Parts: sequence; structure tokens; C-alpha cells
Amino acid sequence: MITHSGSCVFKFDGGTHILRVVHGRDAHGTSETTIDSVFLGRVDFARLPTKEQLPSQSKSIGISRNGGVASVIDVMVFYGLAGVIFLAAIPYGSVEPWWKAVFQCLIFALAGLSLFGQMLRGETRRVTNRLNRGVLLPVLALIAFAVVQTIPWSTANLPGLGRVGRTLSVDAFQTWLFAIHLTALVLLGWMLVVHTDSQRRLRLLVNLIIVIGVVSAMFGIWRQASQREVGFVLPYLRPALGYAQFINYNHFAFLMEMALGLVLGIVVCKGVAGKRLAIYLGAAVPMWVALVLANSRGGILSILCQVIFLALLLGAGSKKKGELRASENRFFRASRMVAVRGVLIVALLAGAVATLVFVGGDPLGVRLETVPLELDRQAADASTLRQSIWRATWEMIKDHPIAGVGFGGYATAIPKYHPASGETTPQEAHNDYLELLASGGLIALIICIWFVVSFLRAARSEVEPDSRWSNVRYLRAARLGALAGLLTVSIHSLVDFGLHIPINAFVFTVLLAIALVDAGGQEGQGTQSNPAT
Repeated sequence: MITHSGSCVFKFDGGTHILRVVHGRDAHGTSETTIDSVFLGRVDFARLPTKEQLPSQSKSIGISRNGGVASVIDVMVFYGLAGVIFLAAIPYGSVEPWWKAVFQCLIFALAGLSLFGQMLRGETRRVTNRLNRGVLLPVLALIAFAVVQTIPWSTANLPGLGRVGRTLSVDAFQTWLFAIHLTALVLLGWMLVVHTDSQRRLRLLVNLIIVIGVVSAMFGIWRQASQREVGFVLPYLRPALGYAQFINYNHFAFLMEMALGLVLGIVVCKGVAGKRLAIYLGAAVPMWVALVLANSRGGILSILCQVIFLALLLGAGSKKKGELRASENRFFRASRMVAVRGVLIVALLAGAVATLVFVGGDPLGVRLETVPLELDRQAADASTLRQSIWRATWEMIKDHPIAGVGFGGYATAIPKYHPASGETTPQEAHNDYLELLASGGLIALIICIWFVVSFLRAARSEVEPDSRWSNVRYLRAARLGALAGLLTVSIHSLVDFGLHIPINAFVFTVLLAIALVDAGGQEGQGTQSNPAT
């Protein structure tokens, strides 16, 4: 039996009790959507949707319409995130509080839009298995712990202030700001993992970080060669102070380390070839030169470690299992690989040192000569040098070993412990690991170890030679490049606090997402074992 309702045709096969909804007149180029509803009894045709009811009650039409809107929202969210990350690099790396607040608000707005788009699809997208394995849970636990630090557990009467709540944090307001900032970073990483669902988007994300690095590097070189007075595009930039758009040259070094690790990792792991290889190598040159010219001692040390890591990665995954001749001895192959990589490490380090000498020149030599001064205790106590800051931070940790002084409360608590307080007071520990212990104690340390272990397990499953996307060379190379950038920043964080700067924290989050994103085998880009040309 066939009945008509407007532009739709309802077919009822009495023998099988199947209701079919056919959109269009016939099969001449029109689409057909079928609702296979198997009825246990007879069909009441009086309840079939009328012409007026059909648009709102037809599930198939609703899915199609909502799916189109959700697809538009998906595009808006992804490119909105790319825009936020790019713009955050401009105003001194968004170091000023109001710029930081603007970009956090944009991230929260995009997160709400992303959730709305997923609701329109009728189901919440499953976040990839890597997040389900626990990568997200420790970060959420750290946010919850920061909130707990702001909860009053008793009250005290203070002269002129009255009753004041006592909290684990010495500065509950700053701890709240930390929790908000970390939540924004979690949402940023989550959205990147969810919406970077194709190799085309992965390439766009990788290229975005490279473009930010190249533009910042070229601006830094231009500024160093041309600036003579206060104000250079941005009003607060002073000659011989900071580098590129950053007020602190060490913060610039953090950005270069991450961008360089990504691009060189892709090159070393043979993720690109032909013209793309030339473009990637060309992009690495200004970033390397600018990093050397910035004269960051921590940056130089970290980049040398990155060279060693990249040398160990050289040729990684170039041969699949079974490609080597069975007659070769395993010990011989292992010895040969160790020897080859040893020679490569020595050669790359020699090249890096030569570049430092010829490009860095006397200014870099002067900066390196100040290292013994940092190690002198009397000189460190006379001013705010790292050694005195680290000793003061350690004293703070011993006084608050379990829950710390509160995230964001370091600057408020340190004057009690630092000998030069009153003249100069440090705002950061210049060691993110010591500051983590001082701010959150052993609880925060355990949570962070939990996160690192979970992340490394998830990332390892994606870069092993026999992983399911190992044939996608660009994807695997991008993941290894992201790990190279993350490793370099982790080393530099031993002596600096560059991840406190929003743009560096954003790029760090992007690298985490690239290491976890599931973009293999889609859109026909890079799905073969041959690198893209």
C-alpha cells in the first residue's frame, strides 16, 4: 500500500510490516531515506504524520537538518580555535591580565558552541580513546584540588578586617584565577582533539604553530636590527629588553623550542618530502637563528637536548617489521644502529655549537660567562638570582609539604622566605617543578605524575611502529615532533617559567593534542605510506 503526504511517499509492505519514508518522487537522482520500523501489530494509518506535522516529526528530516547545522558549527569551532591561538601570540604573548581574560572567554564561548553542535547531532562525540584512558582525569583532579584550596575551613578575627576565612591557599583569588586558566586550557585541548578529525585539519594545526614561530622569529630579528627607541609596533617594547613580541627573551625561547621541535621532528621522521621538505627546512632556519640571537641560556641548553633527541629519532619508522633480511643478526643490527646514531648525534651537536658560536657571537658568550655568578651563593643572596630563589622556595616547600601554599599564591608567600624581599621580590620560582611543589605540595606532585604517565602511555601507543596508523607517515612524524617540542620545554622549565605565558601554554596544549589526536585515514591525505609531496 502507498499513501502520499505532501512531497513524501509512505510505503507500507503488509507482509513484512515495514514502513518506508521515501523523499522525492522516484529514483531519478533523488535521495531515499528509509525508516525500518518493524511493527508487531497492524499499522494505524490515522497516526501517520500529516503535511503540517511532517517537518517537525520526521526524524530523518530532523537529523539531516541538524547535521548540517552541526557541521557548520564544527567548522566554526575549529577555525575559531586556530584564530584564538594565532591572535594570542600578538600582544606580548597575552601576558597582560585583560588580554588573558579575553582569550579565556573566547575559549569558553567556543566550548559552549562545540557542545551545542554535538547535541544537534543527537549524540555527544566520543572523545578519542587516548582521553578515555585517563589523560583528562588527572587534569580535572588538579582543577578540583585548586578549588578545594580556596574553600574556607575555619575563620579568624583580624584587626580592621573582622572575620576572615582561612583557606589552604594564601591567596584564594589568585588560586581561582589559576583554576579558570587551567580549565580554559583543558577545554582548548579537548576541543582540538575532538575537532581535529582529519589529516587536512591536522596539517592546518601543525602549519599554524609553524607560522606563529616563523612570524615571531622574523619579527624578533627585525626588531633586534632596527629598534632604537621605546615602542616597536607594540608600545611597551624597549631596546635590548626581551625579544620579538615578548618582554622576556626566555619566554620567546619557549615558543621557538616548541615550534622548532615540531617542524624538525616532522623532517627527521620523514613526514614530508619534495617541496614540502624544502618549505619545512626553510621555516626552521629563522626560528633557529632567532633562538640563538635571543641569548637565552636555558633555551640554548634545551635546544641542544632537542638535537640529541631528534638524532635518536632520525630514521625512526623508516623500515617496517619484516623488511629487514631475516639472515641479519640482531646484535649486529643493534650495534650498527647505535654507531650510526652516535655519529649523527656528534655531528649534529658539532653543527649546533658552530651555529651558536658564529651566530650568537660575543653577546651569547657574555651571557654564558654569567653562569658561575648564578652559582655563587653570596652574589645570589645579594640580588634576586635563581639560586637564592630556589633555596627560598625549598624552605617554603618544607613548611607546606602536603597541600602547598595554593596555586597562584607563590608571590604572596615568598617574601617570608626570600632574603632580598623588600628590595626585590620574586614573582615566580624560575623552576616550574619547584613552584608546583610549593603551590600544591605532594598532592599536586602525585596528580602531575599521574598525568605524565597517562599521557606517555597514550602517546606511545600512537607512535609505535606497529600502531594502527603507523602507515600514515605524516601523522606519526607530527606526533614525534610534538613530543620533541614537549621534551624541550620540560627541560627548559627547570630554570624558567615560560609556560606561565598564555601563548606558550596554548602552544604547549596544541602539542599535547597533536600527540593524541586521531586523524588517520581520512580525506585521502597521507593515508599511504609514502610521505606527502
